[in-house]
Amino acid sequence: LWTRGKDMVGACNKLGVDIMTGHWEFTYRDEEVLDNIKDFDGEFVAQNVRVDEMAMFDYRFEDFPGYSEDSGHAFKPYTIRNVGGAKVAVIGQAFPYTPIANPSRFMPDWTFGIRDDAMQSLVDNIRANEKPDLVVVLSHNGMDVDLKMASVVSGIDAILGGHTHDGMPAPSIVKNSGGKTLVTNAGSNGKFLGVLDLDVRGGKVRDFRYRLLPVFSNMLEADPEMETYINEVRAPYMDTLSEELAVAEDLLFRRGNFNGTFDQIICDAQRAVGDAQIALSPGFRWGTTVLPGQAITMEHIMDQTGTTYPETYVREMSGADIKLILEDVLDNL
Repeated sequence: LWTRGKDMVGACNKLGVDIMTGHWEFTYRDEEVLDNIKDFDGEFVAQNVRVDEMAMFDYRFEDFPGYSEDSGHAFKPYTIRNVGGAKVAVIGQAFPYTPIANPSRFMPDWTFGIRDDAMQSLVDNIRANEKPDLVVVLSHNGMDVDLKMASVVSGIDAILGGHTHDGMPAPSIVKNSGGKTLVTNAGSNGKFLGVLDLDVRGGKVRDFRYRLLPVFSNMLEADPEMETYINEVRAPYMDTLSEELAVAEDLLFRRGNFNGTFDQIICDAQRAVGDAQIALSPGFRWGTTVLPGQAITMEHIMDQTGTTYPETYVREMSGADIKLILEDVLDNL
């Protein structure tokens, strides 16, 4: 929030991220998104982000390298890499519900969506013209949408997904009209590393091995260069972040689709401050767990609640309004 995403661009560059697609990047302003991508050393791919037809008449970012006036893509849809002697096509699938789940005013010229048909056309085109040994999708659809996409789109060997933060110990093998697609998801917050090894011969996947490796961060020595970078980025804000507010009596977490103990604290606080009978908070499933007896710091609070458009408000609602909101949330899940 304080660096408008620049701190994470620097961290990704030091980590050596090769390719990524987008989600919360789009909750910054569009010019900030493009500026951050320019500073990213890897490649940003997203086949399902298009420039609105009306916006194309006077598009503000027509000089951006990933933009294609012919296809309408706002970003490069895919890239080709040689990995272990195999030619690999990597397609990006950004979070499809971005303008619904987040304020569309931040990216007025871009449209999103799942775009199954566009994905099928792109895969067919890549297979025909690039002749890859392997087609992989980097997806932020969420696990359920990835499973559905794998069933209706053929020609994808593997979908490596995110968004729903599912730590999948084994990939789902989904059958479709063209064969099979592996679908997996490696949790969130660096808790796991998903490792997919593929035996590729003659342009086809012959076998695979998948491991979900837990990252025991307190048992691994920190990388000195990365640790120095993190400390430097955090230094101007440490007085605020380190302020101790309370001591946790119970385990505080926020990782369930339904609720968690930190969700309950947030809702209790909203009711107390807003003098409300009911409080609703989206089950984001993120943030750091706080152990019993551990100090709750301002960083923990911001870790759980800090988004690019925070707003808490009180309003009168009917039972019908509440029912509609809950059904909307269920639909999104």
